[in-house]
Order: sequence, then structure tokens, then C-alpha cells
Amino acid sequence: MRKAKPGRSTRIADQIARDVAELIPKEVRDPRVGFVTVTGCDITPDYAHANIYFTVIGADPEECREGLNAAAGMLRNLIFRKLRIHTVPTLHFVHDESVDRGFAMDKLIAEALDKKPGE
Repeated sequence: MRKAKPGRSTRIADQIARDVAELIPKEVRDPRVGFVTVTGCDITPDYAHANIYFTVIGADPEECREGLNAAAGMLRNLIFRKLRIHTVPTLHFVHDESVDRGFAMDKLIAEALDKKPGE
């Protein structure tokens, strides 16, 4: 059995993230899904599962996640047509909270800078 090229899973995960980001606004008609930005993708070593990380504007993140996971089978089928790999992973959508944490950190830093010494 041939060994996989180094970084192959990373390249495939990046391509899946790009393809999903392109397909969501074009193909997903679920009203629970707002303006989605795909922030990353992690794929298992056997290419069976992929976690797609996203942020959303204009919708509840939990409802959006449910809508995206409901459309995951259709998106997987469309990706299968685009990618030329033996196994296309099952897609699982996860809300990326790092952006929210970043905004919270920015707010804390701004508050700390606004305070005068001795307050």
C-alpha cells in the first residue's frame, strides 16, 4: 500500500472548506441558515468525517447549525461530484466560537485601556 503524500489530509480539508463555503449560499435554501462564513475544516485520518467550522450573521448559531447539518447530505453529494477522491467524508457543522471570544477579548482590552490608574 502506498503512503499518502505529506499534508494530503490538510489539502483535502482546505479544499472541502472552500467548496462548502461556495456551495452554502448557492444551494442551501433552509431559512434557519443565515449569512455563513466557513472558518475551517478538520478531517479524520481515514477521511470518514469532517468537522466544518462556521460563523453566522443574521441567524441563531444553534438553529443555523441544525439547518446546515440537515443539508449536510446534499452538500456531501455535491462535493463528491467536484472532488476526485475515493472517500468523501460525512460533514458535521460546528459553530466556531473563536470569533466571539476575540470580540470579547477586544472589549476587555478596550475597557482596561479606558480605565485610569488608581480607579
